[in-house]
Amino acid sequence: MSDLRASLPILNPDVTGQQAAAKAVVAEKIIDKKVVASLVAKSNRILSSIRTHHFPFDFFPDVINVEETRVNIVVRNFFFSSRVHSVDIKDISNVFISLTPFFAQLIIVSKTFAQNQVKVSGLWKEDAIYSRRIIEGLRQFAAQQIDTSIFTTAELIDKLQKLSTTEIVT
Repeated sequence: MSDLRASLPILNPDVTGQQAAAKAVVAEKIIDKKVVASLVAKSNRILSSIRTHHFPFDFFPDVINVEETRVNIVVRNFFFSSRVHSVDIKDISNVFISLTPFFAQLIIVSKTFAQNQVKVSGLWKEDAIYSRRIIEGLRQFAAQQIDTSIFTTAELIDKLQKLSTTEIVT
């Protein structure tokens, strides 16, 4: 009789509890896979990449790469040495632009850096303004916890540009 009772899920309450626990574990694994896939998709898409220009020659230009979740600033020095600053979008408290007649300086203020800010000068004005708009839009998306991985790169850039339409006085 006890063998029959164990084989019938209606008469054995532990079977349904075990099935529910197994379903919960499987659901968690599916969610984890989706989260990881979303993070990988976000980390590999560069939305903006700009380089410094110092006249007359710039053999070692600095580079700013804006990705969905972070901004990477690559500062190149003499003979292949470089330094990379990586700032998460959620940790950026402000982005400033300093304009001169031909060039601009982009200043990224972080909540986590000991020095609190990274300055990159020698950028074309249009490039600096464009990158600032992308960063500001990403900051607003991060504040609202919007999943940007659902957009194609072109759609995301279009939405970010429309979101940050502040007029820059030159």
